[in-house]
Amino acid sequence: MRRLETVELFIKLLSYPSVTPEDAGALTFIRDYLDDFEAEWVNRVNVKNLFLHKRFGDGPHLCFAGHIDVVPPGEGWESDPFVPKLEEGYIYARGAQDMKSGVAAFVQACRDAERFNGTLSLLLTSDEEGEARHGTIEVLRYLEQKDFLPDYAIVAEPTCEELFGDAIKIGRRGSINGVIEKIGRQGHAAYPEKAHNPIHKVAQVLPHIAGVNLDEGDEFFSPSQFVITDIRAGMEVTNVTPGKLRMMFNVRNNTKTDKAAIEAFVDRYFKDMNYMLTLTQSAQPFMTDKNSKIVKAITEAIREVTGIDTKYSTAGGTSDARFFAEFGVDVVEFGVKNDTIHAPNERTTPEEVEGLKKIFDGVVATF
Repeated sequence: MRRLETVELFIKLLSYPSVTPEDAGALTFIRDYLDDFEAEWVNRVNVKNLFLHKRFGDGPHLCFAGHIDVVPPGEGWESDPFVPKLEEGYIYARGAQDMKSGVAAFVQACRDAERFNGTLSLLLTSDEEGEARHGTIEVLRYLEQKDFLPDYAIVAEPTCEELFGDAIKIGRRGSINGVIEKIGRQGHAAYPEKAHNPIHKVAQVLPHIAGVNLDEGDEFFSPSQFVITDIRAGMEVTNVTPGKLRMMFNVRNNTKTDKAAIEAFVDRYFKDMNYMLTLTQSAQPFMTDKNSKIVKAITEAIREVTGIDTKYSTAGGTSDARFFAEFGVDVVEFGVKNDTIHAPNERTTPEEVEGLKKIFDGVVATF
């Protein structure tokens, strides 16, 4: 297949309506585009996963990773979200920032790589914007069985905040979801002394838990905050007090707070109440050492291309980078600006996509 220009490749990928968990043919196109890379399909359930690699030498294994799936377009678009539109210096389409820009940049960088000290690979999934149960994690399990896990990984999620090049992610917070059920006794509103109203009980502790920081954070992580997301009780009538209250919360936890700490925090305020607590950890926090070779390599490449001394961030939600960290792989995230991700009229600039490709070229050259 003929080589496309980087922006031309980007526009091609944007044209695939690859809403989670569909790839809409995009992964097959990438496989054919990188026809000198060895390709393996690691499909699970209804999810397509593609792993490509090329051995250049005996040195380290560097993996570029990303997802080809996108969130549904939603309403409010001024053009067809899967017909890329170039207007006033921006390219508009669903996935423009999150994250077909990143995929296009590293696919092109890998295609153009002529010399490398070790193995270059690409891990692509169509299951990141959904539950992420059958995507990257499954490919990494497969690679572990083959004793072929990468040494370093770059996940090309959009990371920049105000200027292209101003931030990379060297870690992510975890995510702990919680449900508290406070049991009371239903009764008539006119006879409150004969009931146990769980709303009144929980209202007394809310000022002590809502929005409270569970730790102080550190140089890289913001504090782990107790964020209440839902409270409901009763039957939507005015003359019956409820017999049970259900409160849901989320903690984006750093490395200083874990499930045990949250259990202790909740019990401090609910111990004298009849309550039940359920906690689930959907993602573990992780941090890649800022002195890791991959952090230094991408930092220098960003400086060379943009002139910016990038900052190290752990902000935002979860990403597939967490799975690499679980397998002991040094991982960073870097991509274009993220100011329109998941929004109507998602957009980025051709210059950012081309700049991202140059930065990935620089990282490859470092190894």
